[in-house]
Amino acid sequence: MIDELDRAYDDGRTGKGRHRRPAGRLPVAATLVVALVLFGGAGWYGFNRFLAAPDFSGAGADEVSIEVRSGESATEIAATLVSAGVVKSAKAFVNAARDDPRSQGIQPGRYTLRREMKAEAALAMLLDLDNKILNGVTIPDGRSTKQTLDLLAKETGLPVEDFRKAAEDPVALGVPDRWFTRSDGKKVTRSVEGFLYPDTYELGEDVTAEGILKMMVQHFLTVTEEMRFVERVEAERGGISPYEALIVASLAQAEAGTTEDLGKVARVAYNRVYGDFDCGCLEMDVTVNYWLEVTGKPTKTSAEMTQDELLGADNPYSRKLRGLVPTPINNPGKLALEGAMDPPPGNWTFFVAIDKEGRSAFADNYQDHLKNEAIARENGVL
Repeated sequence: MIDELDRAYDDGRTGKGRHRRPAGRLPVAATLVVALVLFGGAGWYGFNRFLAAPDFSGAGADEVSIEVRSGESATEIAATLVSAGVVKSAKAFVNAARDDPRSQGIQPGRYTLRREMKAEAALAMLLDLDNKILNGVTIPDGRSTKQTLDLLAKETGLPVEDFRKAAEDPVALGVPDRWFTRSDGKKVTRSVEGFLYPDTYELGEDVTAEGILKMMVQHFLTVTEEMRFVERVEAERGGISPYEALIVASLAQAEAGTTEDLGKVARVAYNRVYGDFDCGCLEMDVTVNYWLEVTGKPTKTSAEMTQDELLGADNPYSRKLRGLVPTPINNPGKLALEGAMDPPPGNWTFFVAIDKEGRSAFADNYQDHLKNEAIARENGVL
């Protein structure tokens, strides 16, 4: 929370014209100021706070809920509290927040407070998470949009069709059109896949499906802006567009068994599609499973997949598709995005999980890859 205080609070100006008074006479307030100055600065500080900050004196009564929005300043929170009848003046709350460094840690969300509270008591309730109204939903990293919408419908009680309808237009949800740019010459498929950032979201009382998806898209944009994802991909990934890097992040999220391998899997994807890999294709079964999912079919293990499913010409997510697939295949988390933005250097074009903890071994030629597969079999993974 950024603590920005209104100047009007600090200098006491009202903008009104001055009244004339008889010469030689001081107003009552000025007389009190002179007296307080004689008692020192501490007296003036206390008097100024008392004069400028009307405050309730008790712990309040009658519960009321208020919402603190992400990024709100102390002044903005104070305005909400005054409007709800919680505190008597914004100045009183701002002063209390200024005096307590913990106020910087007030979390966004809805809180149960009481009307007509002393400002310090209201601040204390906002800092106590027991007063936070928990109406949240957690979306794990790597869920596809279909899985995400199903989970949101289950957790919120809103119809899944509302989420599906809202998800049809990613630009209307806030995805800037510039994101749908590819440098590989492939046709752009506008989809919200990849932009529904996985996290825990606190939801208001009157949420809508569209509102929730807009919140998730905005969070994606905020996180990637903080990472400088677009700028770094454009500057460091050799002409690859941010959208293509987002696709690679989703592939890494699906394939890597540990967070340590996310960047390496991203490097494999780049090497296969943009390097000297024989077919210039991904050869990843996770893309096939994504196609099965979006076409309403059950997903399968690699051993269960038919040749037509793996290699079918009507499957735009085929293992043998040259280049990257049309869209991301899930909504990757921050570590996967970082791995695609800044993968470690390496010539790897093969990888395989070699233990039950999910760690993978990487190779830059097929013979070494076969040796890694042998290790995996010894460990009971293959």
